[in-house]
Amino acid sequence: MAMTTDVHLRDLRYFLAVAEELHFTRAAERLYVSQPALSKQIRALERQLGVELFRRDRHGVALTGAGEALLPHARRVLADWAEGAAAVAAARSAQRGTLVVGMSTSPGRGGLLPAIRSRFTAARPDAVLRVRQVSWEDPTAGLADGDADVAFVWLPLPDAGRYDWTVVAEEPRLIALPETHPLAARPELDFADLADEPFLALPESAGPLRDHWLALDERAGRTVRVGAEIAGTEETYEALVAGLGICQVAAGNAPLITLGGVVTRPVRGVSPSRYALAWRREDAGRALVRGYAEACRAVAGG
Repeated sequence: MAMTTDVHLRDLRYFLAVAEELHFTRAAERLYVSQPALSKQIRALERQLGVELFRRDRHGVALTGAGEALLPHARRVLADWAEGAAAVAAARSAQRGTLVVGMSTSPGRGGLLPAIRSRFTAARPDAVLRVRQVSWEDPTAGLADGDADVAFVWLPLPDAGRYDWTVVAEEPRLIALPETHPLAARPELDFADLADEPFLALPESAGPLRDHWLALDERAGRTVRVGAEIAGTEETYEALVAGLGICQVAAGNAPLITLGGVVTRPVRGVSPSRYALAWRREDAGRALVRGYAEACRAVAGG
């Protein structure tokens, strides 16, 4: 059965949520994903398996025979995986002395990282801190797949119910654009003037975070023109200079892309961005996770 080798746990989790709710919107809310994204994923799973799993009509959603057949197995696979993940966590706790900190863009922000590190190591001198850089394709910066114990992330997180966080910085979103762009002549921009411009977008896998940086909430239903996809700082800079699109950037990250040829301008009409330290809820009681979060709060609050 080669066709099923690539079915992901996420697909089964999505299938299970729809099977239990028998309602796409409620299932999407439970999963913290958008309803179109959920429908698209279920359709992809049905294509991959070569069957319809749900009947959708005006009366609502019902499981097909194939869906009924898959249900107990999907439950078992997810339960087995949860046990496997718990076993891995137990093994990892044997090496509890190490804390892995994930991040995609380094949180410069006035020496935040070294300040947290020195505070943390003063309280826990034998703990080892490792920093792991993660691409923008994973908006949880390593938390989702267990590669990081805590991570510096941008809110909103996908599957937000799995995590707790503390906000480190709330920063205005600026607009980055090539200095040759006609709008670059203005000292300040209105988001309404930008709605038809091509925007640079994070990869699809970034989910709600991609929507946030495209300012979907502020567009009142108008569609976005995506000029290019970007998965890192250098790519963003290159795409801006090449005139492929404009993008929003948090004030604290502006220095990373305002190299030659790119400028940022304040923009009215968009909410601020929130940068946070996050961790998995089940790890909230771990001494090192708690200790790092406390050090982070003390530094950010100070």
